[in-house]
Amino acid sequence: MARFELKLPKMGESVAEATVINWLKQVGDAIEMDEPVLEIATDKVDSEVPSEVSGILVEQFFAVDDVVKVGEVLAVIETETSGVAAAPSAAEAKAIEPSATIDFAAQVEETITSAQSIKSAAVIESTDARFYSPLVKNMASAEGISQQDLDAISGTGKDGRVTKNDMLSFLTERTTAKAAAPKPLVAAQSADSRLQESGSKSLDALSQAPSLVKAVSPAGGDEIIEMTRMGKLIASHMVNSVSTSAHVQSFVECDVTKIWQWRARINPAYLAREGEKLTFTPIFMEAVVKALKDFPMMNISVDGDKIIKHRAINLGMAAALDDGNLIVPVIKNADQLNLVGMSKAVNDLATRARQNKLKPDEISGGTYTVTNVGNFGSIMGTPIINQPQVGILALGAIRKVPAVIETDQGDFIGIRYKMFLSHSYDHRVVNGALGGMFVKRVADYLEAWDAHREV
Repeated sequence: MARFELKLPKMGESVAEATVINWLKQVGDAIEMDEPVLEIATDKVDSEVPSEVSGILVEQFFAVDDVVKVGEVLAVIETETSGVAAAPSAAEAKAIEPSATIDFAAQVEETITSAQSIKSAAVIESTDARFYSPLVKNMASAEGISQQDLDAISGTGKDGRVTKNDMLSFLTERTTAKAAAPKPLVAAQSADSRLQESGSKSLDALSQAPSLVKAVSPAGGDEIIEMTRMGKLIASHMVNSVSTSAHVQSFVECDVTKIWQWRARINPAYLAREGEKLTFTPIFMEAVVKALKDFPMMNISVDGDKIIKHRAINLGMAAALDDGNLIVPVIKNADQLNLVGMSKAVNDLATRARQNKLKPDEISGGTYTVTNVGNFGSIMGTPIINQPQVGILALGAIRKVPAVIETDQGDFIGIRYKMFLSHSYDHRVVNGALGGMFVKRVADYLEAWDAHREV
């Protein structure tokens, strides 16, 4: 008999730890090779850890909600083969604590941390023997949580440790408390006007304190549904994005009749050749890539008072999951793909997103995002920016509508396929001209589609 160490595998360059969310096997259970043993969660995606050997699970070193570093031993499996690495005893393994010396700056979630809050964040140093994982420290630093407040949070993890869910609950309660606090009256009078009107009556306040947010009391028969872990993360990301970026929208109507007819013509041959359909999404993504090349200041991020202009074009595409939540896999270096390559990447990421098989690196590093609200019948939308990006494009539903057709012989009324492109952008760094010209350029590329193009 031999003992095999099941370790937390490397899950991507930017991922250094994960949280145990569920043990699929318990001590004493038989395990087959490649059979999942436990489920883990990073800041961005949930995944399973399979066994590399067949045997019996004899030890577990971490409980649910514990944070584990890449390379740490999760469990020991007893096998009938020899030559596997010797596992530590239970006492030795229990003494292993995740180290807080790893630099996690690159791992802080793009959508949960604003650049400005990072710049002004307080440095978190434990004042006693209480352990805080690097993830918890980063969240506390990014959200400006003082050491005193952090020490006061009641932990639900192992040995009273503060988990990510504990942090999210604290942030939600803090946000609610701030929203409920009455605001002072605002006087809209400039320094110049005060000098000119010296001695006159004070101006009336132009705004009144908003009504207090009241807690909802469920009535008889109401169902109370606990938010999922991902749901809580998404809620936090959305609130943080709105509070970080000044959201502005521009809308353009686009005639995609040529694309509709072209796709209908080439799809049978494309399906026979590639084994999958050519959807509209990669066609639209190609136009977005071209527009980003024309307007590189849309392919940026904000870091405090600095702008990071990205060389690579990494397109995020929002994908709906079976539970109704959204996830944003990223097509890396999208500008280097032809239409076939783009189609393959879109179909692959969308399929694995629904199967919960995305790797952490595949949902990080995006520089611009596209979301298809038309899939749900919406003709347009005002999407929230995926931080720390500065723009997101919503694709509306394609509709057959009557339209004026301009020709050399005069104007005519005809049936056309049209859609709305809705562009949300960060008005801190993207002005209305740039935001409007960018989405118009996307529409121009789509309307100028070559009906004789081969793929």
